[in-house]
Amino acid sequence: MPETTKNERSFVIQRLYTKDVSFESPHSPQIFLEDTQPEIQVNLNNTANPLDENHHEAVLTLQVEGRHQEKTLFLIEVHQAGIFLVSGFQKEEMPPLFNIGIPNILFPYARETVSDLAMRGGLPQLILQPINFEAMYAQKMASAWQSTTPES
Repeated sequence: MPETTKNERSFVIQRLYTKDVSFESPHSPQIFLEDTQPEIQVNLNNTANPLDENHHEAVLTLQVEGRHQEKTLFLIEVHQAGIFLVSGFQKEEMPPLFNIGIPNILFPYARETVSDLAMRGGLPQLILQPINFEAMYAQKMASAWQSTTPES
């Protein structure tokens, strides 16, 4: 791979991988005998850690819980990660890259893993809807701005 100069912008996916995965079905096999429609709750978190000057590991954590009344029917957690070569970007360009661009790359892999784990766990097919990471980032930034603005 050719060396990049300091001013040249470079964004390269070096590696994509599942860092951690967990599936729990604490009330099986009884839940398979009941006809229930679980409420699905999806939580996600996004982190990035520098590995060196230009390499970063980003991890998208996706937690999907299916509940019925007070019972957890299943809990799936996936940590989808990647190593990215990022250089030549301005400091202000980095947060959108790590909060919008990279999660958009990682999410389809995490969604596929969640769906696969659900089916292997004896559950019906679980298809997570796409996530608008741009809107989530804008909301996060608006909340951060409001919390630093003095009240009138």
